[in-house]
Amino acid sequence: MIDRLSDPSAEWDLIVIGGGATGLGVALDAASRGLKTLLLEQSDFAKGTSSRSTKLVHGGVRYLAQGNIGLVIEALRERGILLNNAPHLVRNENFIIPNYSWWSGIFYSVGLSVYDLLAGKRSFGRSRLISRKELVRRIPNIRQAGLKSGVLYHDGQFDDARLAISLALTALEQGAVLLNYCRVTGLVKDSQIIRGVEAMDMESGQHYKLRSKTVINATGVFVDEVLIMDRPELRPMVQPSQGIHLVFDKSFLGPHDALMIPKTKDGRVLFAIPWHDRTLVGTTDTPLSAHQLEPRALEEEIRFILETAADYLTETPMRKDVLSVFAGLRPLAAPQDENQKTKEISRSHKLIVSTSGLITITGGKWTTYRQMAEDTVNKAIQVGALPNRPAQTRTLALHGYKESPEWTDPLFVYGSDAVYIKTMAKESPDWKEKLDPRLPYIAAEVVWATRYEMARTVEDVLARRTRALFLDARAAMAMAPKVAGLMATELMRDEKWEKEQVLSFLSVAKNYLVDGV
Repeated sequence: MIDRLSDPSAEWDLIVIGGGATGLGVALDAASRGLKTLLLEQSDFAKGTSSRSTKLVHGGVRYLAQGNIGLVIEALRERGILLNNAPHLVRNENFIIPNYSWWSGIFYSVGLSVYDLLAGKRSFGRSRLISRKELVRRIPNIRQAGLKSGVLYHDGQFDDARLAISLALTALEQGAVLLNYCRVTGLVKDSQIIRGVEAMDMESGQHYKLRSKTVINATGVFVDEVLIMDRPELRPMVQPSQGIHLVFDKSFLGPHDALMIPKTKDGRVLFAIPWHDRTLVGTTDTPLSAHQLEPRALEEEIRFILETAADYLTETPMRKDVLSVFAGLRPLAAPQDENQKTKEISRSHKLIVSTSGLITITGGKWTTYRQMAEDTVNKAIQVGALPNRPAQTRTLALHGYKESPEWTDPLFVYGSDAVYIKTMAKESPDWKEKLDPRLPYIAAEVVWATRYEMARTVEDVLARRTRALFLDARAAMAMAPKVAGLMATELMRDEKWEKEQVLSFLSVAKNYLVDGV
C-alpha cells in the first residue's frame, strides 16, 4: 500500500484524514462505490476516541429524554443495521434501570416503551417493568435498601476497536488503501482550492505529495488541526471533554445484565456493563483546555465513579480493585466569543464545506458511523464532481461476518477469521499458549495481528487488536516482552527495536493504572 503512494501522476477521488470510526466508515463507503480511496492515520486505527467508548451500540435513552427524537430514530435504525452487518461484534444486551421510587418505575417504563416503538421492526426486544425480586436475582450486588423495582430494556453492546479493524479490513477488500502511522502534514492547493495533501510515513520518514479530487477531514477532536492548515486565522471549533471508564472483575456485576443509572448526583448517566468477562463502569464528562493522543484519567473522575458505584452496589469496588482505567475525548463546540460557554457538539453529525473545498465531518457517535459516512461521501461526490453511484453499506457484511458467534469462545471477536487463527496456532507449539494466565489471549493472535491486521507496535496489539490493556493493565504489561519478540520475528526487527517497543508500551500502560505504578 505504501508503494501505491509513490506514483506522482496518481490522483485519488478521496483522501480521508483520520482512521477512527468516522474516517474508516467514509473510506469503506467510498471504496464500495468504486471510488479511488486513500485513508491516512497519524497513529493507529482507532487510537483515539474510537477505542475508548462505553462499548454501546444504542439509540440513546438520554437523547429521548432531551426530546431529540430524530437522532434516536436514526441511531436505532443504524443499531439494527450494524447488528445485521457485524453480528460477530454486536450483541443484544439486557440493561436494567433500578428504581428507588414508585414514580421512577412508571416514568422509565413509559419512556422505554416509546424507545421500543421508535425502533420499529429493528427492535432488540420489548422493555418491561421487573420486580424487586427479579432485579436482585439478576444483579445480586445491587443496593437493596429502598429498592422498589427495575425496568429492563434492550440495547447493543460491542467491541469498538475490533469493529474499527473490521471496517479497515472491509475497506481494503473493497479496494481502498489505508495506512496507519502516516501523518498528514499539510494541504496542497491550486488557486486556493484543495487538490491534495502532503504526508509523511512516520516509520520511514518518507514524504509524499498526494493529489486528490476531494479531501475529507474526519479527525474527531483533532479537527481544528486540519482546519487551521486550510485557514490559519480560524478560531478553534472544538474544545475537548474527557470521559473515563474503570474496569473491574466481573463479580461486581455478573456476566449477563448491564446496569444503567439514568441520573447521578450531578445529573450524569452512568453505566456498568459486562464486557469481555469484566465489569466496565463509566463515564464522566470533564472539559479540558487541550487534547492529546493519550489522555489520562483525572483523580476527581476516578473518585466520582467509585463513589457513584458505591451508591448502587453493596460490595463496593475500591481503588485496589481497578484492573484498568482509560480515558477518551469527545468534542465540545468551542466558544466563539468571551461570553459564550462550551456546549456539546450535537450527537447529530454536521458536515462543513470550506471555500477551499475541504470537507469536514464532526459530531455523531459510533452507532451512527455508517450514516455519517454515507452523507459525507454524498457530499464529496457533489464537491468533487465524482461518479454518482448509490451507497452500498446498508447491507454490506463486514469482515469476519459470522451469523451465530459462540460468545464463550475467546476468539469470537474475529468472527469467521477465528478458524484460521486456531489453525495458525498449530504451526508452532508456543503459539497456542496464553500470553498471561489472567487473560485469554494466545500468541497466535499476535502473529495474526501483525501479518493480517496492520499492527505495527506492541501497543497496537495489546490495546486494539486484543483488548488486554483495557481489561487488565498489569497483565498487559507482563505480556509486552513476549509480544515484542513475536512481532520482531514477523517484522524482521532487531533486539533494539524489541526493547524500545517494550519501554514505549510500559510508558503508555502506566496511565491505565489508577495510581500509575
